[in-house]
Amino acid sequence: MVRADIAARREAFQSDARTAHRLLSQRAAQHDAILATLVLLDPMAADEHPATRLPALYPQVLQVWRRAPAADWPLASLAHAEGLSRRAAQPALAALDAGAGHYDLVLAGLATSFALRIELDRWVPWADWPFDRGGAVKAELVHGTQRLLLQSGQPASGWHGGVTPGFVFDKALDTPSQPFVLHLQRATGPADWPWLRLLTMALAVSLMAAAAGAFERQRQRRLRAEQLLRLARTARLNALGELAAGVAHELNQPLTAVVASTQAARRLLDDEPLPRSTLLDALGHASDQARRAADVVARLRRLVEGPGGATAVQPVVLGDAVRGALGLLQPELRRLGLVPDIVDAGVSVSADPVALEQILHNLLNNALQAMDGVPAAQRRLRLSIDKQAGRGVLRVLDGGTGLAPEVLAQLFQPFTSTKAGGLGLGLSLSESLAIAMGGSLTAQNRQDQGAEFRLELPLATAP
Repeated sequence: MVRADIAARREAFQSDARTAHRLLSQRAAQHDAILATLVLLDPMAADEHPATRLPALYPQVLQVWRRAPAADWPLASLAHAEGLSRRAAQPALAALDAGAGHYDLVLAGLATSFALRIELDRWVPWADWPFDRGGAVKAELVHGTQRLLLQSGQPASGWHGGVTPGFVFDKALDTPSQPFVLHLQRATGPADWPWLRLLTMALAVSLMAAAAGAFERQRQRRLRAEQLLRLARTARLNALGELAAGVAHELNQPLTAVVASTQAARRLLDDEPLPRSTLLDALGHASDQARRAADVVARLRRLVEGPGGATAVQPVVLGDAVRGALGLLQPELRRLGLVPDIVDAGVSVSADPVALEQILHNLLNNALQAMDGVPAAQRRLRLSIDKQAGRGVLRVLDGGTGLAPEVLAQLFQPFTSTKAGGLGLGLSLSESLAIAMGGSLTAQNRQDQGAEFRLELPLATAP
């Protein structure tokens, strides 16, 4: 756009320069005609000669000299120019005063010769001049090493200039008697650029770029959404694979309890007299564990079904849930000779009872297994129940060997286990269950010995 604008302005400059050249050539030819007319009208009396009225008719003529036969010129330059004029048979340039802004022109006649003093400022036809007199175009008449300034123009530097001279026009006038070269120069720079059009185009391009960017961002968001949807579907398929292994892991405890209870009931049937109450307790325990296994299967199914399946939460006393989970682990506690240290602030949380039971069973069972190879004097199991920042917090602190850094970094990822033959699904599923209930499950090593697991759940709202 800038190049096209410069080309258009250059063409306009050249057109105006040709007009200026034509106007000055016509005025120069007029000077020749004036001298020729004066020579033809001679002889006449000096006081009646038309030369006396020339300054009134032609403002650019400052003075007229008439040399009669046998007379002398007032200036030596006029005498020299007369000789040149006589030999060339045309007017001749006598003297040029660049400082005063005028020049002298002589035409030799057969008897009488005439000379004119031309003022440059009045010579230029300003009314028809194509350039603004106070504008950017510099105009000069050049004769040899001398330059007659017509208009100064503007400097070709800074904001108004550039690395080139700008637009230049040089051409000799069409009158051989006045051998001047018209030199025109128009500086051009950033100040002349079409800023309004440039800004309009830049705004249009910016709007187009912004629209293209918005379209591209929308396309990227759509692609990301599609990718996330595919990932979600893949995750659900992976969850189905984890479920197959998770079912075996999660159902192991209740089914083991069912088998143990039914075997105990079978042995009781052989006793005499029949211990009816003990038998009913064993069968009731087996029934409870079977129901628990069914609840686990239902919950795992809801977990895989995706976001549409809501978790059935209700107020649960966290301390009661902890004691219930410890009751299932009494044989293991007795084997290790452990008596849990429970600090209970009486907190009720909003949770799914079955999911919470499964989380507690996994955390407590892992804590007990972590202390299996620890000397009996070092075994400690501390359970702290409190509320912090509107959430119920359970801290399970064991006296085991702690967690290796590489294990701790991926502890809640599926299939991460430190136990021989372990599936590595218990903590992964426990974390998923905690998050589904609006809580969290984290782990860290204790400073002295062992590990600490922290379960946070939302507090139950008052009815």
